[in-house]
Amino acid sequence: MTRVIDRAKSKMIGEQILNHLFCYRRLWSETDPCAQEPCSSCLVPHLQKIESFIEQEKPIHFVLPAFPAKSPNKTKVLGSLPDMGEKISLQFLQSLCVQIQDFYAPGAQITICSDGRVFSDLVCVNDEDVTAYGKEIKNILDDIGADAINIFNLEGIFAGLSCDDIRQKLVLNYADSLETIRCRVKNDPNERNLFNGIHRFLFEDYLFLQPSKSRNRLRNESKKSAYGVIQRSHAWSDLIAEQFPHTIRLSIHPQPVHSEKIGIHMIKTQDAWATPWHNVAVYDGKQFLLMKRSEAESMGASLVWCNNRPSHFILSDTPNSPLQE
Repeated sequence: MTRVIDRAKSKMIGEQILNHLFCYRRLWSETDPCAQEPCSSCLVPHLQKIESFIEQEKPIHFVLPAFPAKSPNKTKVLGSLPDMGEKISLQFLQSLCVQIQDFYAPGAQITICSDGRVFSDLVCVNDEDVTAYGKEIKNILDDIGADAINIFNLEGIFAGLSCDDIRQKLVLNYADSLETIRCRVKNDPNERNLFNGIHRFLFEDYLFLQPSKSRNRLRNESKKSAYGVIQRSHAWSDLIAEQFPHTIRLSIHPQPVHSEKIGIHMIKTQDAWATPWHNVAVYDGKQFLLMKRSEAESMGASLVWCNNRPSHFILSDTPNSPLQE
C-alpha cells in the first residue's frame, strides 16, 4: 500500500522542485521580474500535479515534445542525424531528473514526445530521416545510461498506418480548423509569438531549399506552412494531454512566466528559440552553446568528428572539448 506524504510537506517539496526547474526556464521576456524571482502565480499551474506525485511517493512525470528531426537547412546543421547538441541536451534532461532527487528521493522521469512525424512534410523533412533520427536518439539514450527518459511518438498510437495516414488521423481527431488557428494568431499575443518564431524558422529553411523562388513567394508559402505546423502542434499537445493527463508539461519554446507549460533550456543558446535540431553545438573553451552552422564557420571554428560523423565545432585557440571522443 502506498504511503501518503503530509500535504504541507508535499507542497514545500513541490515548490523547491519548481524553483530549481525554473533556473533553466526558457521565457519570452528575461526582463520580467518573475524571470529572476518566480512568484506564486508562476508555481500555480504546476504545483498541484507535482504534489500529487509526491503524496503518492512516485517519480514526478514530465512530458516534453521535442527531438523531431534535424532541419534540412545545411547552413544551420551538420546533417540529418543527432550530434553533440542532442547528446548534451539528453544528458542535461537525465541529470535534471537526478538533481530532483536532492529534493525528493524518487526523483523524476521525462517522456520525450518525439514530434518529427507530426509535421515533417511541412518542414521539408522526409519520413526516412525522421525514422533514422529517432533511432539514433534511442542509441544515445542507451549510451549515456539515461534510465529516467523514455520516448513516445505517433506510431505508438496509430500503429500500422502509413506516415501520411497517421498525420491525417491526428488532424481529423485532434486539430482545430486552420481558420481557427489564424484567428488565434491574429488575436492572441501568445499565439502570435509562436507563429512568428515558427514562420522565421520555415522561411529560413525554404530560402535554402528553394533558391530559385522569390523571397516574397517563399515568405507566403512558409507563412501558410507555419499555420499548419501550429495546427498540428496543438493537436499533438491535445493528444499528449489525453495520453498523459497528470504529467507536468515542458516545452522547448519560450513561454510566458505564468504559462501551463514550462519552457526549458537544455543547452546554452544565444537565441531563445534555438534548439539542437536547428543548430550546431560549439565549444568556446568553457561551455557548449548553440548557433547556426554558418555562424560557427564564419567565426573560424574547427569541425570535430566523432564515430565517423561530424559532431560539433570548437572555436579556435580553445582546448579540446570535454566530450570529444
